[in-house]
Amino acid sequence: MSVIRSNWAEAAVAVGAGWPCRVSVLHAPAVVPSQVLDQLPAAVYITDAAGKIIYFNEPAAALWGCRPTLNSDQWCGSWRLYWPDGRLMRHDECPMAVALKERRIVRGGEAIAERPDGTRVPFMAFPTPLYDGSGAMVGAVNMLVDVSERQRGERVAHRLASIVESSDDAIVSKDLNGVIATWNKAAERLFGYFAEEVIGKPITIIIPKDRLDEETDILRRIRRGERIDHFETVRQRKDGSLINVSLTVSPVTDGSGKVIGASKIARDITEQKRREEQIALLAREAEHRTKNLLALAQATVHLTQADTPDELKAAIDGRLQALAKAHRLLAQSRWAGADLRAIVADELSPYLGNGDARAEISGPSLKLDPDPAQAVAMALHELSTNAAKYGALSIPKGRVRVEWQLQSGRRLRLQWIEKGGPRVVPPQRQGFGTRLMQRMVCGQCNGDIDFDWRKEGLVCAITVVT
Repeated sequence: MSVIRSNWAEAAVAVGAGWPCRVSVLHAPAVVPSQVLDQLPAAVYITDAAGKIIYFNEPAAALWGCRPTLNSDQWCGSWRLYWPDGRLMRHDECPMAVALKERRIVRGGEAIAERPDGTRVPFMAFPTPLYDGSGAMVGAVNMLVDVSERQRGERVAHRLASIVESSDDAIVSKDLNGVIATWNKAAERLFGYFAEEVIGKPITIIIPKDRLDEETDILRRIRRGERIDHFETVRQRKDGSLINVSLTVSPVTDGSGKVIGASKIARDITEQKRREEQIALLAREAEHRTKNLLALAQATVHLTQADTPDELKAAIDGRLQALAKAHRLLAQSRWAGADLRAIVADELSPYLGNGDARAEISGPSLKLDPDPAQAVAMALHELSTNAAKYGALSIPKGRVRVEWQLQSGRRLRLQWIEKGGPRVVPPQRQGFGTRLMQRMVCGQCNGDIDFDWRKEGLVCAITVVT
């Protein structure tokens, strides 16, 4: 299509308006009404057939950062030019030079103009050759579009896309109907679906049926422009397994500020929940153990009897030390259990040795839970204290043997056997030591304790669940 225009200005206006046509002119450039081109917001300049600049408007001078010499400077008014990849571009290689040399329209040729102050402006050029009535090319008009903002926006968009793709958090976007629009790599790892499996499908594919009402409420709040921060919930993977997540949901708006969708950031908090449950469990366990320990200490103080204050102090101290030893063994295993052999050996250590040992230990390796460990430790302390005062360990020839075996139902049977000590006389009344042992073994551990006061020495059988 050929459109005839009366002068250069009208031709330039046609190019500025983006008309897809071959433009012809009838009159010489001298009659250009510059006030028309000066009003255009775009950078426009005109050359003759040899490429010499014969007109430019102020937006063009602002883009170049300089004012070319009319009828002298050729091809482009830029101080210096570069290709988009940063290589130096000669002026006779610029889009305007190409349009004039090859006599063709160039649309969107890209280059970078460097101003005299060193700043660079990326731009797109739209040069169009101009012809007179006889069809002879008489010059060209060019419009330059500064694409700095567009490139900045592209760089920002690319950077954001890279951040989204490399994020450890699942980042998903959806429209106001809950249809998935984007799905990053972390979402693939977290939920088990590839992006191509879910884009275009409703977000409800990852929401358990009993939580579908959450999505309705989220979309309602997003339509109002609300942001939802750190909403803890449960979502469902492709394999059907459930996962604890923390969601942050934000409205997505268009250029006018209208809400058109939502972006979701989902963080896997399964490990966090596990730690919280573990901390709560440890807190409850610590509370239980503390109460139990304080109750034992209180009972030890209140029920211990002695003839003198020093004897009372020694008795209380010995019992608390026995309890402390059991706690030390439990703490070493982080309360997973205490080794029974270590408990027995700790209590009988003064009587164990390589020479004339007065105590013997026999039994399989066995770990006791905290409650039975404390009960056995306290019982052994009472038995060894009584033996040292009145029984087999009170004379050099006396001997003690401690043996144990594990019975069915995880029941431990431990025997304390004394021999070679003074003749045994059964006690006429139940002392504190006996009451404490029964309280620990029978009351606390639902076990059983039996005293056999044989003449040759005491035999005590203790049964507890390990």
